[in-house]
Amino acid sequence: MPGPAIEVESLHKSFHGKTALNGVSLRVDTGEMVALLGASGSGKSTLLRLLNGLHRADPRPGSTIRVFGRTVQCGGVMARDVRSVRADVAAIFQQFNLVDRLPVVVNVMAGALHRQPLWRAITRRFPPLEQQRAWRALQRVGIEQCGWQRASTLSGGQQQRAAISRALVQEARLILADEPVASLDPASSQRVMELLAELNRELGVTVVVSLHQVEHAFAFCPRTIALRAGEVVYDGPTRALSDDRLRALYGSQTHELFRPEGRDGAQAPRIGGALPELRAA
Repeated sequence: MPGPAIEVESLHKSFHGKTALNGVSLRVDTGEMVALLGASGSGKSTLLRLLNGLHRADPRPGSTIRVFGRTVQCGGVMARDVRSVRADVAAIFQQFNLVDRLPVVVNVMAGALHRQPLWRAITRRFPPLEQQRAWRALQRVGIEQCGWQRASTLSGGQQQRAAISRALVQEARLILADEPVASLDPASSQRVMELLAELNRELGVTVVVSLHQVEHAFAFCPRTIALRAGEVVYDGPTRALSDDRLRALYGSQTHELFRPEGRDGAQAPRIGGALPELRAA
């Protein structure tokens, strides 16, 4: 059986005296697709940034984060090799995190920087193999025709698909997606969630996706971890989260978790076609 992708023990985090996470412990097995559900201020984004080593946890005894069996941080102290651990982890953010003035394909090839020498990062001259990976990744998400456009010219949904392409080029084993559909229209949201589910199903990538609306969890994530005020209040099958149970967990915040579109999901279409002509490195 696959081992754990994520192991978290007794995690605490505060900002300026305000508690963001309070004793969070959880485990996500390799190959799972898990929704991290919660209203605003529940601690979802903070947890994901701690998992990726972008924040330090509070220095508490027994506080540990491990990814694929390797320590990210322990007792609020980062592991010395945390950068090599991050090579297996792709972060996808609500704000897309693309360089607007660069072509989409160059943004996507940034996923390969962890295995390239520094001079390639500086000059942005990537070997043909990495260029091919980038075009195939763009093809897989259906925006290969946008490859040479500036990233700023893409719609929000297209930019998020470019971010997913970058994770493909990175060859990440774990994707941490922080509210990836929060700023998208319903159709784009559906397509982005379909793509994340496709990577999980077809490539075995472990996906943890924080969500503000519960319908996406029902449509795509067999398991949900629900946070409230920095604590895990539910961890189990998504199908067991009835409306009454959600109201009991979130009270007056329940209205934040629903949208009128409902909980319907669809299968991702397969995308084919020839690769565009490559430019020499």
